[in-house]
Amino acid sequence: MNSIVPVILSGGSGTRLWPLSREHYPKQLLALSGNLTMLQETAMRLNGTAQQEAAIVVCNEEHRFLVAEQLRQIDRVPQDILLEPFGRNTAPALTLAAQAVSARDSSAVMLVMPADHVIRNQAAFYAAVQKGRDEALEGRLVTFGIVPTKPETGYGYIRKGSSLTSDGVYKVGSFVEKPDLATAQAYLVSGEYLWNSGIFMMSAKRWLDEISRFRPDIANHCMSAWNGRKRDMDFTRINTEAFSQCPSESIDYAVMEKTDNAVVIPLDASWSDIGAWSSLWEVSAHDSEGNVVQGDVMLDQTRNALLIAQHRFLGAVGLQDIIVVETADAVLVAHKNKAQDVKAIVQRLKETKRSEHISHRKVYRPWGTYEGVDAGERFQVKRITVNPGAALSLQMHHHRAEHWIVVKGTARVTRGDEVFLLTENQSTYIPLGIRHRLENPGTTPLEMIEVQSGGYLGEDDIVRFEDRYNRESEQ
Repeated sequence: MNSIVPVILSGGSGTRLWPLSREHYPKQLLALSGNLTMLQETAMRLNGTAQQEAAIVVCNEEHRFLVAEQLRQIDRVPQDILLEPFGRNTAPALTLAAQAVSARDSSAVMLVMPADHVIRNQAAFYAAVQKGRDEALEGRLVTFGIVPTKPETGYGYIRKGSSLTSDGVYKVGSFVEKPDLATAQAYLVSGEYLWNSGIFMMSAKRWLDEISRFRPDIANHCMSAWNGRKRDMDFTRINTEAFSQCPSESIDYAVMEKTDNAVVIPLDASWSDIGAWSSLWEVSAHDSEGNVVQGDVMLDQTRNALLIAQHRFLGAVGLQDIIVVETADAVLVAHKNKAQDVKAIVQRLKETKRSEHISHRKVYRPWGTYEGVDAGERFQVKRITVNPGAALSLQMHHHRAEHWIVVKGTARVTRGDEVFLLTENQSTYIPLGIRHRLENPGTTPLEMIEVQSGGYLGEDDIVRFEDRYNRESEQ
C-alpha cells in the first residue's frame, strides 16, 4: 500500500499577526489556538492514519533550530528538514520536497500542508485525505477546496468543474483571484466555488513530471540545488547559488492552473488559515459577550473583542469589535474590520528601519534565549538563559566588552587561554577583543545577566571561531 508522506511548508511570515508574529518567530511557531503551536498541530494532523510516514519539512534557514525543537517536543522526528536560504514561494519548495521523497520512493503520495492552518474537524479531514490519496494514485494532482461559510474577500477561490465521482471529486474548473465583496457573495450563493486552501496531494513523480513540463526552469534550478545539497546536523542545506537563480512561483500558477490533471475535493472541516487577528477571534472560544481573552485581562462593557496580554495587566472599558495585542516591546490596537491592514504597520516599520517587525524582545538561539532588559548610550543589559549541555560559540567582539553575572546554575567560561567555572552570585569580565565562550555544563538551565559596554552593541559585531551549531560569523 502506497504511503502518505506529509510535506509541511513552513516558510510564511504572518505579517498580519504582528506583533506576536515576527520575521524571526513567525505565526506557524506560535500557539495561537491551543497548547500546541501551529507547526506542531500540522505535524500531528495525520495521527491515527495507517499510511502516514515521517514528514518532510521545508523551512527558512533562520528558523531551523526552532522547527527542529518544536518537532522534538511532540516526538515527531521528520524524515528531513530542508533549508531554504531564501524564500522562492511554494512551487520551488514543493519541488525540493518531491526530490527528497522521490529519492526514497517516487510513487509515494505527498500530502502538502502549510504549517500555519487550523483544522478542527479531524474526521472530515481524514475522509477527504483518503479520497485524495485514491485520486493521487490515479496520477491526478489534488487540491482541497474549503466549503465557504461567508463571502470572504481575503481568499482565492476554486470553481468546481464537472463531477468525476459520486462522492465529491470534481475537475478543477478554474482558479480565481481574491474577489470584491459583491463577487464573493455571488460565489457563495452559486455553490460552485470553494476557498483555495493551499493543501494538495499528488505522487512525488507526478509533481516532478508536471513541474518539468510546465516550468522546466524551476525544475532545473531545483534539481541543481538538490544535487548540490549538504548534510548539516539534522538538516539538509541545498545549494544556495543554484537556488538563487530559481524563479519565485506558487504551486497554483506554476502547475495547477495549467495541467489537465487537477481535481478538487471539497473540505468542510472547520478550517482557517488564521490569516489575521479577526480570523483568530472567529475560531476561538468566546465569553458571554463574544470576547476572546488571553492573559491578565479585565473587561467592563466590552463586546466582541480580541484581547491578548502577554506581559502586563490589560484593562478594557466600553469597547466593541476591537483588537488589542500586548507584547513586551509593542502594543497593537485595531478595529476588527481593519485586521487585514496590520501589514501596513509592518511595512512602515521596515521602511523606517526599526526592529520590532524582525524579532521579539526575547530572542531564541539554538543554545537558549536572550532578552533585552535595559539599554542606553554605550551600554545594554541582557538576561541570558543557556540550556543544559549547550554552549555559545567561541567568539570575540571588536567594539564591546561584557560583564557576566551568574544568577542561577553553573557556567563554564573560556576567556582567552583561561577556562574556569562560575556559580551563583559570581561574575567575570570579558575585555574587548578577547576570545570567549559561555557553556552550561550542568543539568539545569543557566541564567545570567550580561552587561555590554562599548561604542557599538549590534548583534553583527560577532566573529565566530568555533560553533557546534555550524553558524557562520555574523560580521
